[in-house]
Amino acid sequence: MIVTRDSALTAACLATTWLVWGSTYLGIRFALASFPPFFQMGTRFLAAGCILLAWGVARGQALPNRIQWRNAAIIGGLLLGVWMGGIAYAEQTVASGLVMSLVAILPALIALVNLFFGVKPARLEMAGIVIGVGGVLLLVRGAGFSASPAGLVAVVIACASWAVGSVLAQRRFHAAPGAMGFASQMLCGGVTLMTMSWIAGESMHWPPQPQALLAWCYLTVFGSIIAFSCYMTLLARTSAVLASSYSFVTPAIGLFLGVTLGGETVTEHEWQAITIIIVGVMMLILGRDGSTSRSVRDGRSQTPPVEPAPSRSHGSADRSRCRP
Repeated sequence: MIVTRDSALTAACLATTWLVWGSTYLGIRFALASFPPFFQMGTRFLAAGCILLAWGVARGQALPNRIQWRNAAIIGGLLLGVWMGGIAYAEQTVASGLVMSLVAILPALIALVNLFFGVKPARLEMAGIVIGVGGVLLLVRGAGFSASPAGLVAVVIACASWAVGSVLAQRRFHAAPGAMGFASQMLCGGVTLMTMSWIAGESMHWPPQPQALLAWCYLTVFGSIIAFSCYMTLLARTSAVLASSYSFVTPAIGLFLGVTLGGETVTEHEWQAITIIIVGVMMLILGRDGSTSRSVRDGRSQTPPVEPAPSRSHGSADRSRCRP
C-alpha cells in the first residue's frame, strides 16, 4: 500500500472519486436532454469555479498570480475542457456504461505518459497495460462503439487529454494553493468548454426538463466541486496512477446504474471485454503500488503538492482538505 502523509485523507478522497464519478456518467446522459454537451460542461464548471472562488475570497485566500492562472489554463483546458467535452459529446451516441468502461484504460495511458519523464513501469504494470489495451481493442469492436466512430474518437481524445493533464499537473504546471487552485482550473476549463460550445453553435433547450436540471446540479456540486477537488488532492499526495484508480472501480458502478436506471444494454461480447480491461487495470495499479511505495516512504518520489507546504519533510507539510 502506498504510504502518504495522511492515509485517512487519501482513503476519503479515493472513496469520493470512486463513488461520485461512478455516477456522473449517467448524470451527464440525463442532463443532455436539455443541456447540449459542451454547454452543459462549460456552465457546470463555471458555476463550480465561481462558488469556490467566492469561498476562498471569503476565507481571505490570495487570488492566483499570473503564472498560476497560466498553469490553470493549461491544466483546466486538458483535464476539464477536452476531457469532459469529449465524454459528453460521446454520450450522445454511446451508452454511458460503455464510455466508462473504455475510460478504465486511463491508468495505462498515464503510465505511458510518465515514460517521457523517465518513470518506467514495472513488469506487472507492463503486463497490465498489454492486457488492458487488448480489452479495449475487443470492446471497441462491439456494437456500441462500431455504431458510433465519432463517439469512439471523442473518448480516445478525451482519455489522452486527461492522462497528459494529470501528469503535467504533478510535474510541470502547479496550481495555486487550495480552493483557489481548484477554482482557477474550473474557471479556465469552463471558458474552454464555452468556447467549444460557441464554435459548435449549441443552444440550451429552455425550459430545462426537471430531471436534466437536477442532474446538472448534481454534476456541479458533487462531480465538480467535491470529486474534482479530491482528485487534485490525490495528485498532490499519491502517484497519478493511484489517483486515477477511480477508472478501475467506476465501470462497475456506471454499468450497474446505466442498466438499472438508464435502461442501457450491454452485450455478452462487451461484458467480456470489460472484464479483460478491469483485470489489466488491476495489474497496473498493483504494479505501480509495489514500485512506488518505497520511494514515497523515503521521499525520493514526492509529487509537488497542490497546496504548498512549509518544507518538504512529512512532518511539517500542510494538509490539503478533501473538500474545499
